[in-house]
Parts: sequence; structure tokens; C-alpha cells
Amino acid sequence: MTDSAMSAQDGAFEPAYARFLPRLRALYIDSIIIMVVAFGILFVAVTLRSDNIARVLGFSIVVAWLLYEPLLVSFAGGTIGHLRTNLRVVDDRTHGNINLLKSVARTIIKGTLGWVSFITMLTTRRSQAMHDLLTRSTVQVRDLALAGPKLYIRERQDLPQTVMPSRARRTLVISAYLFGTFVLCALLLAFLMTNGFISDRCIDADQCTLREDIAIGAPLVGSLVICVVVAGLGWRGRLLGCRARRA
Repeated sequence: MTDSAMSAQDGAFEPAYARFLPRLRALYIDSIIIMVVAFGILFVAVTLRSDNIARVLGFSIVVAWLLYEPLLVSFAGGTIGHLRTNLRVVDDRTHGNINLLKSVARTIIKGTLGWVSFITMLTTRRSQAMHDLLTRSTVQVRDLALAGPKLYIRERQDLPQTVMPSRARRTLVISAYLFGTFVLCALLLAFLMTNGFISDRCIDADQCTLREDIAIGAPLVGSLVICVVVAGLGWRGRLLGCRARRA
């Protein structure tokens, strides 16, 4: 077997990590499925005109929404959206499906952070979102033959032969950066309130103008984005105080 053939064969077994676009498609498909099921159940509840049945069906919607992703990811390796877009959620340690507890935690983190969770895909070697990093999982292509080359990446090797700081050190440094970001955000909001950009009526009575909403929301969203980026860079050893060093 030639060297090129051996390289191609090795590449076929190397994991292919999904980019943002196919993951967005999977999320879109899952959202449509959940909405269709919810509207269907609500239609049945309205048609039957029974308060007891309506409460049961309403509870069923909530349970189905909460368990849809954790159950399918844990037992099938992905949701219907993942299956339709040729993706699979993989445990870093076992290289199989993640367990139910980890799948629940992953769903909660993703739901809490929203789109911000996906920012770290730009800074991680295996295109991992924040909910992937915190649960030690990746989203990989199921069948490479069905995936276009622009829909996945191989593991980035931009830090070859490096020694990472300990997890404790990275966690401590990241926490310090996050605290600093929180303090700066608080100081900025205090400056805006002191200089009349945010009125007392907005703070006390929650009656804010559009300008005031932007003045409050922009620093909060900005600090949240910074926190996510800092967490991703810090875990990769790219922050001052916990930089990776060459072996």
C-alpha cells in the first residue's frame, strides 16, 4: 500500500467535527418538531374542552420538551435533527453515546447560554461549543461519505507539542478574568447611571426607553460574550497567567 493510500485510510478513521452550519440546521429541525408537537397537543386540548385533560396535556408538553434532547442524545446518539443532518454527539472518554445525566446537563447549559454557547466553536480544536466543553463531548459527523468538506473540520493542531497548565490553575485564572469582567461591567453601568444615560425611573419602576434598554443590554451581552471567549481561550492555555508552553 502506498503512503498516500495509507494517509487516506487513516483520515477516514479520524473523527470529523461538525461546524456551526450543520449544527444550526439540526437545532432548526428540532425546534420545528417540538413546535409541531406542542401545537398538535394544544389543538387536541382545545377541541376536547376539558380542563383536566388540558392540564395533563400541558404537563406532557413540558415533559416532552425537557426530555426530548437528553433521552435521544443519550440512547440514540442524537436528536432527530442530528440524525437528519448526519451528526452524532460523542463522549470524549468512551467515544460512544454520552450518559443520561451528562446529556441532561448538556441540554440545560445549552438552553441557559443560548447562542452564546456556540462562540467557543471558533477557539476550540474540535469545534466544541461551551456545552460540549463542560460535558466533555463533541459533535461529530456520522457518515463522512455523506458530508461535504465544508461542513466539518479535523482536529486543529495549532498547539503542537505543548504542555498545558493544570486544570486547577486554568480554572483559577479563568475565574479571575470572569470576576474582572463582572467588575468592569458593573463600573460601566454605574457610569451610565451617574451620567444620565439610565434614569431612576428605569431602575426603580422598570419603565425604560429604547435607548436605556440598549444602554443596559449592550454591556451585559458584551460581558457575557467576553466571559464565554475567555473561558474557551483559558481552557486552551491562551490567557496570560495560564499559557501553554512548548514541551
